[in-house]
Amino acid sequence: MSRRRRTLSTEEQRLWAHVARHVKPLPGRDRPEEASVALPPAPEPSMPPMPDASGKGKPARPAKPPPTLPPYRPQPPSVPATPPVSGLERRERVALRRGSRRVEAVLDLHGMRQAEAQGALIRFLQQCRTMDRGIVLIITGKGGVGVPEHGPFGAGDERGVLRRQVPHWLRAPDLRPFVVGFEEASLRDGGAGALYVRLRRRGK
Repeated sequence: MSRRRRTLSTEEQRLWAHVARHVKPLPGRDRPEEASVALPPAPEPSMPPMPDASGKGKPARPAKPPPTLPPYRPQPPSVPATPPVSGLERRERVALRRGSRRVEAVLDLHGMRQAEAQGALIRFLQQCRTMDRGIVLIITGKGGVGVPEHGPFGAGDERGVLRRQVPHWLRAPDLRPFVVGFEEASLRDGGAGALYVRLRRRGK
């Protein structure tokens, strides 16, 4: 491939003439009147390979980095769910109604306000659980029939309130570890004004 030559600038020509005057030419060579400098051939632009029908010649795609896994976070151990509150077992119910089995402890909430009665109920059940009692009796009272919601002086009348509230308290989450089930007592133990409560045995 021929080299492309370019013409020297005026300053370069003056310097070249000064050098040429002090250089003795070889035999058979004339002193050049105009000098030029040979430049290396310019590289031809490289073309990317054209893909053929087989798909070869395609430029390789950069490899994807391996996926990063999220940091390991240990999960806390699952706590088994407490089964829902139910009634007494049939054999327990029959034994209590026939009198062949007696309750193991009794709590009477007569005459208590709601806050006082709820606190007494919680303490009573905790104590019974510590003593590993099985079935206990909660006396709520039947309350007055046809009594208005408010007394003559505007104060809340709580007769019958405990009968309605105690079942809600027994289903509350804070008592679920103690209470397995409950239901209305037999007539000999108070009927609609009392509840049999079956407690969860220790270790179960």
